[in-house]
Amino acid sequence: MTHVAPNAAFVPRPAFAGLAPYLADAPKAALHLADNTNQFGTPPAALHAIRTAATADLSEYPPSSGPQLREAVADYLGVAPNEVVLGCGGDNVIDCAFRAFCEPGQRVAFPDPTFVMARYFTVSNGLTPVAVPVRGDGSADTTALLETEARILYICAPNNPTGMQPPVAELRMLLERATGIVMLDEAYAEFAGETLVREVVRQGRAIVVRTFSKAFGLAGLRLGFAVGAEPLILEIEKARGPFAVSNVALRAATAALTSDLPWVRDRVRQVLAARHEFVRLLHERHFTPLPSAANFVLVPVTDSRAVAQRLAEQGIGVRAFTQLTGIGDAVRITIGPPEAMHRVADALAALAA
Repeated sequence: MTHVAPNAAFVPRPAFAGLAPYLADAPKAALHLADNTNQFGTPPAALHAIRTAATADLSEYPPSSGPQLREAVADYLGVAPNEVVLGCGGDNVIDCAFRAFCEPGQRVAFPDPTFVMARYFTVSNGLTPVAVPVRGDGSADTTALLETEARILYICAPNNPTGMQPPVAELRMLLERATGIVMLDEAYAEFAGETLVREVVRQGRAIVVRTFSKAFGLAGLRLGFAVGAEPLILEIEKARGPFAVSNVALRAATAALTSDLPWVRDRVRQVLAARHEFVRLLHERHFTPLPSAANFVLVPVTDSRAVAQRLAEQGIGVRAFTQLTGIGDAVRITIGPPEAMHRVADALAALAA
């Protein structure tokens, strides 16, 4: 806690530059491919749950722990309900876990580059960030992460913004050798087809963070969760507080998990097919995207801001990254339907020409 002397002037913290693109309320482009959201829609059962929400869903507080959704998540991942905690998006779960497991000043290590909120929540919670540069091929350096002996090792699998999936053998090494707590962010696990959820629960000193914002098409409802051994989950619940997830979000996500998994899995297959074709188109046009196991592709370019601006002028929104460690400037492009990706590939080729 910060103590302020009587009559002392308030001194605001410096802005976190890395968060600026996410805080800007710029108009969304007609083809919005900047946020890695589901460009193939929302599960029909979830939409039905939203449209038929009762008055009490809006006028009453939600159940604090969301028992029905926790049970649905547990069935989906093969764990116990008491090994699941819900939050207002995966971001909220990460923030709460940092507070739950760390004392001020302790270190949080993460690959550089990775999900921008890992550094943001580290700093905002009074912790010390330890950025570990990725290897020359863009992959996370798991050995160097272990050498930090940080209180929390955060690793995104697949990684955002690179899209690269750390080898399972290296992730298991982290789980086995880490002296602190491993936080495995699997926001894009449905697209990668890999998860270590059950191993994390058995290990007892790690958590997996997941979200309904990507494959499940519910980004607007802000709903995420963490899975881990019950003692860790209880600590996150203490840091989170009550009523973190709305009644409507609980109903929609439960409906998606219990009634529409075939729909979700079919859309994942469509994303993978569109990603494969988009990567082929990029190579044909002499771009070199990084290997991706997610629903987006990172494309190195000479001037990312200029490229993003020119694409925006054509109604195409992408995320610009400047001077990423080991990569340089790049644009991250969410995968949408094939016709949309052909349009993006053609626009990039025209800019390059």
